[in-house]
Amino acid sequence: MRSDLMRQRIRSAWIFLAPMLAVLALVAGWPLVRSIYFSFTDASLSNIEAAQWIGFENYLSVTTLKSGRVIYDGLLADPIWWRAVWNTVRFTIISVTLETIFGTIVALVLNAEFRGRGIVRAAILIPWAIPTVVSAKMWSWMLNDQFGIINDILMNLGIISSKIAWTANPDTAMAAVLLVDVWKTTPFMALLILAGLQMVPGDIYEAAKIDGVHPVKVFFKVTLPLIKPALMVAVIFRMLDALRIFDLIYVLTPNNSQTKTMSVYARENLFDFDKFAYGSAAATFLFLILAVITVVYIVVGRVNFDGGR
Repeated sequence: MRSDLMRQRIRSAWIFLAPMLAVLALVAGWPLVRSIYFSFTDASLSNIEAAQWIGFENYLSVTTLKSGRVIYDGLLADPIWWRAVWNTVRFTIISVTLETIFGTIVALVLNAEFRGRGIVRAAILIPWAIPTVVSAKMWSWMLNDQFGIINDILMNLGIISSKIAWTANPDTAMAAVLLVDVWKTTPFMALLILAGLQMVPGDIYEAAKIDGVHPVKVFFKVTLPLIKPALMVAVIFRMLDALRIFDLIYVLTPNNSQTKTMSVYARENLFDFDKFAYGSAAATFLFLILAVITVVYIVVGRVNFDGGR
């Protein structure tokens, strides 16, 4: 049986957590519940209070005409929605993969001993510290086809022969978004991975050096397994952030079907098209996707958020 001291500690913990849980339920839980509710209604932005319950019609509705033709309507039958899903998944896979690789490299460099390491560690965080909207606007100027510095540099180097509208061209829009996102978020991954590297005992590397083990083999056989828990936590955090990406896409490539994500699609229907219920269905579906991916990743990967496995 648990001691009185343990029960007292648990009771005290709940008392301290109660205000935070209450605020979280108010600012996050209640809007989420309302959004899910509206997804089952015909609510419009102009008259939300008059919303009527219509069931799953926003998700999928089937209409059979007198001619026998069957028409499918709703979110699950919307090709634009599924294109947004594909754009989001593609963006997430590529960006998280690149940021994990580059973040690991940067973390290994920052973990080494060299003069001015503290200054470099602080400087590397600058892209991550800049607000996303500011970063997106800054890069939109740099990537502009008329006065952008990127085109000037590439033309002076002879890499391109004519200026490219990077954020407007369907062939380069996603690449431009990925470039900006990798530039901005790699420091975040490097910071989390560096925290894992700091926990690796230095004696292991000294023993490997004495035994003459190649540094590449030391990384894959020693370093990578030891930082794997921190790496997995960093990946799930970044993956969830990438799946709900909105501000970068909305500012850098507005109204571009090649980069439109689930969050942008939901926002357009909620406010621009005055299809509040339909947009709520898209937002609810996005929430379900995030929840399922999180649970599967944690269970399959056996992620322990205290740093162990």
